[in-house]
Amino acid sequence: MKPYVFCLALLACCAWAEEPPAPVTPDAYTCDNGSRVSISFSDDISGRPQATLHFSDGPMQLPRVPSGSGALYRQGDIRLHTKGDEAIFEDGRGNMRRCLLGDRPPVVAQPVPTPSVGGAFLGITGQVSYRSRIALPPGSILSIRIHDTSRGGAPIRTLVEQSYELDGTQLPIPFSATVDRSFIGKQSRLGVSARIEVGGRLRFVSEKAYPVIADGQATPVDIVLKPVAGKHKP
Repeated sequence: MKPYVFCLALLACCAWAEEPPAPVTPDAYTCDNGSRVSISFSDDISGRPQATLHFSDGPMQLPRVPSGSGALYRQGDIRLHTKGDEAIFEDGRGNMRRCLLGDRPPVVAQPVPTPSVGGAFLGITGQVSYRSRIALPPGSILSIRIHDTSRGGAPIRTLVEQSYELDGTQLPIPFSATVDRSFIGKQSRLGVSARIEVGGRLRFVSEKAYPVIADGQATPVDIVLKPVAGKHKP
């Protein structure tokens, strides 16, 4: 009987040694639309940091990706950008929520046509269209760039660049982006431009950078693209 007793004791020790770590307690955030979301931060099995958003229909895990400031978690077009107690969540369908850790929503100035410049991030929204009666084929990619155009003769500095797989999206095409305010100086002039590529070849492009701030507020941007004549290297 002694060998069996020893095996049982050994199995008990192994089970104790392999006990999984205690679950991470989610942090509760309150958002500008009155909703609440719980977010936990941990590492995946490979040790990569990740954020888990706990929704009523199940959790959503977003791996961390490089960011100029704060922490950015992303899975496709779904993004979570955190800095201090603030968080901005983009659901990939053009909807954005600004959230604050705790029971109180973030303070937003009235009226609120779009997210205000205040806080750690500047939210920019808009839509892209073109006047040509041409349907976009599968594989079309929309790229949005937000620039600082205030540097005189110096090269224009790109603050944010993100791309969307259109997959049959009809015009006008909505977009949203966030800019870390630490990148924005008092003399900064922000503009947004766009382009559509198909198979790596440029098909439509904006001819200018559209301004995004008026009277201290981010305003929705309506970008109209022009077709590119002939062959163009991307």
